[in-house]
Amino acid sequence: MAVTSTIDSPAAATNATPLARRRGTFGADKLWALAFATPYVAIFVAFVIYPIGYGLWLGSDPASYAALFGDPVYPRTVVNTLLYLLFGVNLKLLLALLLSGFFMRKGWWTKILLLIFMLPWAVPALPSYLSINWMLNGQWGLINNIIWLVAGVDGPPWLDTPGLALASVIYGHIWKWLPFWTLIFLAGRMAISLELYEAADVDGASRLQKFKLVTLPLMAGMYLVCTMLSTIWALGDFNAVRFISGGGPALSTHVLATLGIRNAFELGDPKLGMATVLTALPLLIPLVILLMRQLRRREVTI
Repeated sequence: MAVTSTIDSPAAATNATPLARRRGTFGADKLWALAFATPYVAIFVAFVIYPIGYGLWLGSDPASYAALFGDPVYPRTVVNTLLYLLFGVNLKLLLALLLSGFFMRKGWWTKILLLIFMLPWAVPALPSYLSINWMLNGQWGLINNIIWLVAGVDGPPWLDTPGLALASVIYGHIWKWLPFWTLIFLAGRMAISLELYEAADVDGASRLQKFKLVTLPLMAGMYLVCTMLSTIWALGDFNAVRFISGGGPALSTHVLATLGIRNAFELGDPKLGMATVLTALPLLIPLVILLMRQLRRREVTI
């Protein structure tokens, strides 16, 4: 009686070969995928997971929070941070939304103005803030020299008064980032269908009505997301305060980001510095709640 093996049977060999090939191919693909993904995972762990975990560990010492809340500079810093976010974020985004409508106008001159308007954002931050610090110097700054030449009076001490110094920092932040958010809102306006505005024209709607009934509802979600992103970036903005006012006069214009750097490096207490920065996280909770509600409304609508 003849015994037939898989080698002697062409049909069995034909059926087994594709399965074996697929297994070999998938096995090789997994090895290649693992080889390519490992460096990225290692970099992510080394430069994202580890710093976050180490920072949370540094900020978990209750003694650091006791020392922080006992610091007389801290309450003023919290107020400065809230004012910085209130005016620096909201005024910046409101102006950006309005200016994006202006740059929607047709004409070559609008494109040239937009190009010039984008220059503050294109220039590096440090030279910009240092220039603002020089211009606002109370003794030999450019602004006070112009006031003296025009009016014959001394200009105000911009950086030597707590209120004016904080206002100067907020101005510098808005001046630097206003072009970027204007460009974002300009892209959002361009995504709105022109047919909606044409239908509003047929109904006799004015420009204000079109802005209120067409533009705002369609850009509300985008505006909320931009507000959240801008708030996160503003909370971590160290450069504006550091290079315009330096936290002065008498530590009166610090925000949580700069006070954390001061406590960690100038005072040599990293745990206190990390605790200072972590106290800024509760400020994001209202925005997160608003964003979640907006997403739920979108899901219900869909």
